[in-house]
Amino acid sequence: MSEIQNDEHGRPDRPKMFEIKIDRMNYKVSEAVLTGAQLRQLPEPDIGSDRDLFEVVPGGSDVKIEADAKVEMRNGLRFFTAPAQINPGRG
Repeated sequence: MSEIQNDEHGRPDRPKMFEIKIDRMNYKVSEAVLTGAQLRQLPEPDIGSDRDLFEVVPGGSDVKIEADAKVEMRNGLRFFTAPAQINPGRG
């Protein structure tokens, strides 16, 4: 009847939950796409602005995830955080 019902039933093969990891911690999300800002809110406490968020790319260069970036969810996605600004040691 409504378009929403048709959309929900139009893709029965799509998983309802996605299992991802951030800093080796498991998270389950139901959204098909999350922004960088939404990903940063998953851990408790949230990932602070003093840290950057990266997606692990096996066999390639890891990708920094900006707050407004849209990331398509899939099972097994892995992310890690690193200091946003690394201060060099004193010489």
